[in-house]
Amino acid sequence: MKIGLSYSRCVKEIVDGVVNINDVLVVIARTDFDPHNDEQWKNIWEGYSIRGGWSAPEWHGYKDEDEDRFRSVSIELWETGKLHQPRKFGAHPARRPEIWLEAVLPSSELATNPAAKMAWEKFQTIAGLTNVELDKDYQ
Repeated sequence: MKIGLSYSRCVKEIVDGVVNINDVLVVIARTDFDPHNDEQWKNIWEGYSIRGGWSAPEWHGYKDEDEDRFRSVSIELWETGKLHQPRKFGAHPARRPEIWLEAVLPSSELATNPAAKMAWEKFQTIAGLTNVELDKDYQ
């Protein structure tokens, strides 16, 4: 499972096929918008796709017809509860150099830490309810 630390860079990697959206646990974004809202979406698209926009032009160079793919990924993340926006709650996270963190627990940790094992089992249950594909062979 992947934890994303940059909305624009994570969505770009999903659109480009580098990361499968089903492997995403959550994207922790520094944004505060609703991808269903046309006006808010327009600001996001322009902010990330136009050089000199209000943010890093992570999506610069993509054609106008690619906008629908970026918005569709954003909406899917939103609707599946995978887009967490701390600014909605008054936090202002700093931009991180990392794009993705891997969320795995080593089997030795599960064997020696009952709380971690219970949390892992609960995570697997919740992931299954949200249609996240789990690696059944992961130990």
